Amino acid sequence: MVLPTHHAISYIELGVTDLALARDFYASAFGWTFNDYGPAYAGIVAADGDGEIGGLNPSAPPSVSGPLVLLYSRDLDATIEAVRAAGGEILAGPDDFPGGRRFEFSDPSGNRLGVFADQ
Repeated sequence: MVLPTHHAISYIELGVTDLALARDFYASAFGWTFNDYGPAYAGIVAADGDGEIGGLNPSAPPSVSGPLVLLYSRDLDATIEAVRAAGGEILAGPDDFPGGRRFEFSDPSGNRLGVFADQ
C-alpha cells in the first residue's frame, strides 16, 4: 500500500442521513463497495481494492458546505499548530479513530476541512 502524501488531499467524507440507503445508492449507481464499521460509518473502498478513498458518515449530516475534504499529515500536532498560526480555527478534535487521529478546522474563508494521521 502506498502511504498518503503529507498535507495532500487524501480522503473525501460524505455526510449522509441514512447510512444503509446511501450505501445501497452508491453500490447500485456506481458499483462502489464498502468497509463496514458498524452503524456509524462505512469506508468507500478504492477502485483497485487497495485502501479507502472516502467514507459515508451519518454523524455528520450533509450541509451547505458539502463533503468534508481530508488531508493527511505525518505529524498531526505540528499540523494543528501550523493551521492555528496561519489563522485557521480548530473546530473539532483532535480525536482518535480506529487506526489514527484527526481534527477539523475552518480556513479564513470558512471552508471546513479535516486532517488525519495514522498515529
